[in-house]
Amino acid sequence: MKAVAKFEKVSFDQFKAGMDGMGFSDDDVRSMYESIILPKRATAYSAGYDIHTPFALSLKPGESIKIPTGIRCRINEDYALFVFPRSGLGFKFRFQLNNTVGVIDSDYYGSDNEGHIFVKMMNDSNEGKTVELKAGDAFAQGIFMQYGITEDDDADGVRNGGFGSTSK
Repeated sequence: MKAVAKFEKVSFDQFKAGMDGMGFSDDDVRSMYESIILPKRATAYSAGYDIHTPFALSLKPGESIKIPTGIRCRINEDYALFVFPRSGLGFKFRFQLNNTVGVIDSDYYGSDNEGHIFVKMMNDSNEGKTVELKAGDAFAQGIFMQYGITEDDDADGVRNGGFGSTSK
């Protein structure tokens, strides 16, 4: 298999900025940062790299949460990272990404926020089930996919930011 990317932690300051307003103390945020788990594949033939939550969470049906993962990813320029929910959580709880699929482009890595990957998850259970995850539990998975462009492509914009940054 061809190596096309490398996961890294964002800086502590960037992680702390992402955690602002979530109700955690500075000591808790520092402890979470030190415990961040970089994504890994579970088996030799897994396509997805498991993404872990840095804190425990409990979501009732209809609730959502934006999770600052504390990670970023340097990706070869002709690849992107696609983020999906872990299939088991989706099957058991209808735990899903709020935007259905996350697309992390290779140029996101150089953004002002260091390419900090945030994942917004929603408990869409129609069976009244509450999702409970411990800090360090895998909740999403990232899959690298190569993409192509059209022969007449002339894109020359420069990204700076995440959600909606290319339409500004």
